[in-house]
Amino acid sequence: MTAPTPVSASAPPRIALIHALPHSVEPINAAFEAQWPDALRMNLLDDSLSADLARSGAGLDAAMHDRFLRLADYAVGTGAQALLFTCSAFGPCIEAVGRRHAGLPVLKPNEAMVDDIAQAAGPGAGEGPVGLIATFAPTLASMPPEFPAHVALRTALADGALDALNRGDAALHDRLIAEQARTLQAQGCRRIALAQFSMARARGACEAATGLPVFTTVHSAVARLRQRLG
Repeated sequence: MTAPTPVSASAPPRIALIHALPHSVEPINAAFEAQWPDALRMNLLDDSLSADLARSGAGLDAAMHDRFLRLADYAVGTGAQALLFTCSAFGPCIEAVGRRHAGLPVLKPNEAMVDDIAQAAGPGAGEGPVGLIATFAPTLASMPPEFPAHVALRTALADGALDALNRGDAALHDRLIAEQARTLQAQGCRRIALAQFSMARARGACEAATGLPVFTTVHSAVARLRQRLG
């Protein structure tokens, strides 16, 4: 295991943001600027991770685990005091990194938001399910099991939003997500959760469209890291 570079106790914490998709880079950095600008960030993007996972058919095999471990070792070797992964497709690989670097906070993309929603939707918090929106259909199959049993969910796919973002039409991306937020509100949802890092930019549009509390993976993750290290 790579030994961490010594860091001065008075220095701001150094946090490695490890990305498998380029759309995740801007939202998490914007959240840090708004919530914790003093934190030192390093961004590691390997956009071949998702492409290779989809192309190979091998799943999260030993080779993919090794790639994640090497990325984490490199980040820790530069002095990173926490690791935040921003793509939820690699959960077991991230868990392996957490075991290897057990002395550091190692966050999966969704875990802080799931915890925040679980607390907000606890006993006595009021009626109504949580509306979970995604722009990538498989997320609506993989993410709901991460929530505890007491959290009632309704899910919606903002169809076409990811394609719009890929084309550079961020306004359409946000509008399509906000439309799903209104639909979920009409179905009785009292909170909205945006499932992917790339969706955080639509938070304001969803709040304006519904007046409901809107949770995002990026804002919850930054708050969790600041609580741990700030």
